Amino acid sequence: MTMMIRKAIIGGLILGLVSACSDPDQLVPFDGHIFRTKLSKVDKQRDQFSVTINQVSASLKGAREAGRYEATGYCIEQFGSSDVDWVVGPDSPDSALVIVDDKLTLRGACVG
Repeated sequence: MTMMIRKAIIGGLILGLVSACSDPDQLVPFDGHIFRTKLSKVDKQRDQFSVTINQVSASLKGAREAGRYEATGYCIEQFGSSDVDWVVGPDSPDSALVIVDDKLTLRGACVG
């Protein structure tokens, strides 16, 4: 193999590895299920958010943890801290959870 072909192959492998590792749509399973989540700022305040987790009927436990994961990542990215002050969070009792159309909505604020 010529040096140029070898460099092209190595470059392609590195590029593929970097893009796979930095893919923001890469999904993480919770309780054996993949959950799609969406985090939104509340009242345009960067610290306050709501996170919606789809297909909660697959696993309430998994959906709670997917919401916690999304919120923690957001707070670390925005404020450098994983601390969250939950209004309705993953540790709230079942009776306090907001579930509509198979979607769980959690709400909290980043602390830090």
